[in-house]
Amino acid sequence: MTIAITGARGFLGWHTACRLLATRGEEPVLLGREEFGDPDGLTKMLADVHTVIHIAGVNRAETDEEIEQGNIALAQSLADALGERPVHVVYASTVMVDLDTPYGRGKSRAGEILSALPGTLATVELPNLFGEHGRPAYNSFIATFAHEVAHGRQPSVTGDRQIPLLHAQDAAEVLLSAAEVREDATIRPAGEPHGISEVLDMLNEFHATYAMTGDIPDVSSKFRLDLFNTYRAALWPHGYPIMKPVHADNRGELIETVRSHGGQGQAYVSSTKPGQTRGEHYHLRKIERFVVFKGEAEIKLRRLFHDEVLAFRVSGDQPAHLDMPTMWVHNIVNVGDEDVITAFWADQLLDPVNPDQYPMKVVQEAAQ
Repeated sequence: MTIAITGARGFLGWHTACRLLATRGEEPVLLGREEFGDPDGLTKMLADVHTVIHIAGVNRAETDEEIEQGNIALAQSLADALGERPVHVVYASTVMVDLDTPYGRGKSRAGEILSALPGTLATVELPNLFGEHGRPAYNSFIATFAHEVAHGRQPSVTGDRQIPLLHAQDAAEVLLSAAEVREDATIRPAGEPHGISEVLDMLNEFHATYAMTGDIPDVSSKFRLDLFNTYRAALWPHGYPIMKPVHADNRGELIETVRSHGGQGQAYVSSTKPGQTRGEHYHLRKIERFVVFKGEAEIKLRRLFHDEVLAFRVSGDQPAHLDMPTMWVHNIVNVGDEDVITAFWADQLLDPVNPDQYPMKVVQEAAQ
């Protein structure tokens, strides 16, 4: 089954592509603004596709008309490109279709256009979403709050209320499951209610606990872990590496690697010979920390479905830690002349059945 994802370079599209790759082992056809700007090219890219997850949409614009008509135009462009060929479409809609707003009307009309196609249609009406790499002042209030807090600023709350919240990875799983069932359906996944000020209080707690010392806050609930990973993404990469103080006396030196304020944890130590590499994988939810105590190493990272590789040089002479961001492929390479001694910590006990560890190389081989 070949799956195409529209809006694939946006927030939910990227999360869905990451989850499809990690849990189903499939790379989707990625369709974004550039592809939608070329109708003939879009038709060709969809020629061998059997399922389309339609996420592309307009959340914010300068005028209400742009929001409403933008969502309608995207659905019409997709319908024109598919033509009369029956495919299964999963439509990422919103609970706001019930509201008489530009966004609600645009998403509602887009659904009507897609329902007229000759294939099957699963409509997923999503609540408020949050997660890693959301755009501040665009995707959600959590994206805005996380960005502001991670940069040392304090946002304000007006009109505090309870809002149903769903992490983007959970939304992605609903979309992918609907893609696999291939039936007409309307699905409305439930969000977990949280107050706006409650969320801000958590983000401030995370920042006070983590940003300066690297202490891991209480991540004992799923929501707290998801929100902490969202905060870490907003702190990445400007807040790293976090330097570790060395406590020395006549007995020698002591360095604290992890202080955890709640939840599980697992620590281990490795030696890596000169020129050798460890890692070459990514995680969907796991927090993983690297601290080099001896030797010279380079930690490299690449965000899934992106080409840029970030590199951090670390040394046992000046210990620091890096916490691997979710959905970033990472490795650690010994670039010195002696063994590298590294301490690792993860917030989860290793589950051999579901290890949340997906192999992939940071540096991709050039296409032949």
